[in-house]
Amino acid sequence: MATRRERGQERPEKRTVGKREPGTRPRVSKDESKERDWNQRRSSDRNSSEAPASGKRVGKTKVLRTAATHTVIREGNRGLAKERTSDVFRRNVINRPVRKVIERAESDQFMNKEGKVLRGKFGKQNLHGEITAAPGQANRNPKKAEGTMRLNRYIANAGLCSRREADTFIATGCVTVNGKIVSEMGYQVKTGDSVSFNGKIISTERKVYLLLNKPKGYVTTLEDPHADKTVMELVASACSERIYPVGRLDKSTTGLLLFTNDGDLTKRLTHPKYNRKKIYHVHLDQKVSKDHLQQIVEGITLEDGFVVADSVSYVSDDDKKQVGVEIHSGKNKIVRRIFEHLGYKVVKLDRVYFCGLTKKNLPRGKWRFLTQDEVNLLKMSSQ
Repeated sequence: MATRRERGQERPEKRTVGKREPGTRPRVSKDESKERDWNQRRSSDRNSSEAPASGKRVGKTKVLRTAATHTVIREGNRGLAKERTSDVFRRNVINRPVRKVIERAESDQFMNKEGKVLRGKFGKQNLHGEITAAPGQANRNPKKAEGTMRLNRYIANAGLCSRREADTFIATGCVTVNGKIVSEMGYQVKTGDSVSFNGKIISTERKVYLLLNKPKGYVTTLEDPHADKTVMELVASACSERIYPVGRLDKSTTGLLLFTNDGDLTKRLTHPKYNRKKIYHVHLDQKVSKDHLQQIVEGITLEDGFVVADSVSYVSDDDKKQVGVEIHSGKNKIVRRIFEHLGYKVVKLDRVYFCGLTKKNLPRGKWRFLTQDEVNLLKMSSQ
């Protein structure tokens, strides 16, 4: 046992390998230590009785396989070299192929009526895309079943009101389905259900598409107590369905105006992102210069933002006061404000083209129903 050095006592000489005290560890070089550990490991693998190692030589590489380890030994100029731990981890963990476990049905809640196994989380969806809810859970399928329609849309299609107003009537208990009051938002009406509004049975309407050549002096609105004349008076006797105008024309503007009860088509025809094409015939109080026409095409900044026309040209080379403007913007009185910004006064404004429709053979103040080909053209061009 080593004695403790007292204060002031000289430090003893440094011990060497040959003169070490009993119980101390001899100093061994690093190369000798590695070689000894490696020999011990090889001898333990050879003497293992649980899983005897089998060696296979491929070129200069020898593979030792045991039950617990998979060691690769490479022979080089410096002898045997052990494979790095990172390489073993990459081969056995990172690059290890993942085995897909197939879900099995453990109870009846994972099977449909035909006895087919449902797959997916909570067993809601099977291979054919059928959606079912587990017992005690509501069906949260985002896809609606065939032959169903949301209740608010059903009421709107009946011509009573808009979808937003229908939600208010549903919440107040004014709507019944098959004799029962329904106040649930998003309720799906099935084919054959009896829907009543304030005790009166309602039904969905057929889709109506009507084109009017609007005269001057009529306001484009459904109801306006301050207006002398509205466009609804011109189409009041056209059909029994509740139709409404698509877009707007101001009181002094004439031309094409579409009426329908198809809400989806109305959105596609009026939303700016669909870039619906409209052409106006403009009569001005003075001749329009070519510089102003070029400025209209390049774009003008108005009080409500930047606006640009798709194309503009003279209607006749002899009369520079008449201009044709093609534009897709739906801002209020946009054509009038463009020319007023440049110092002109619009004497007459007529819309002669709207989303592929023209006023050919349609006198001023008259209307007609669209043909099926025209309806298909509207729907295809607005997709």
